[in-house]
Amino acid sequence: MLNVVPTAIEAVKVITPKSFGDVRGLFSETYNQQRFFEHGITLNFVQDNQAFSKETGTIRGLHFQTPPTAQDKLLRVLHGSVVDVAVDLRRSSPTYGKWVSEVLSAENGKQLLVPAGFAHGYCTLEPDTVVLYKVTAYWSPKDERGLAWDDPDLAIDWQVPRDKSLLAEKDTRWPQLKALPTYFD
Repeated sequence: MLNVVPTAIEAVKVITPKSFGDVRGLFSETYNQQRFFEHGITLNFVQDNQAFSKETGTIRGLHFQTPPTAQDKLLRVLHGSVVDVAVDLRRSSPTYGKWVSEVLSAENGKQLLVPAGFAHGYCTLEPDTVVLYKVTAYWSPKDERGLAWDDPDLAIDWQVPRDKSLLAEKDTRWPQLKALPTYFD
């Protein structure tokens, strides 16, 4: 059983697998290719990544890969919680430059499907947060790009004060949307 709901940007979807509980705890089938196919999600995931963030306010992103290694991503939280953000970079899209976010947590079991053509990032809302995500293309350093997490034209609500944000050095140097070349048409 799988609940698939589009966000305000229809290509980005919130996917919530059904959980079954008893005295031992919970069981959930977090990915089943056949069930995803039944919902029209016919992606071929090739790699799983896991990230641990010690501090609340850790921002990872906004990242994407350019073609030919552009990635679709399916994200979920194993421990803690994040606000997960997707920014539409598809120039011909009516939602180009718009973003959506969703709170994902170990408790709510929600997953976010972020298609290729979107910049993606998240901010931890709790310490010791663990995020697991599946991707449809292998990591390619030569195709890795990013978008400024604090672009004032985007005004993303990371749900953490700016002075409490923790970023990798590379994530402080990405260009703003208005300076980004066209990667996705």
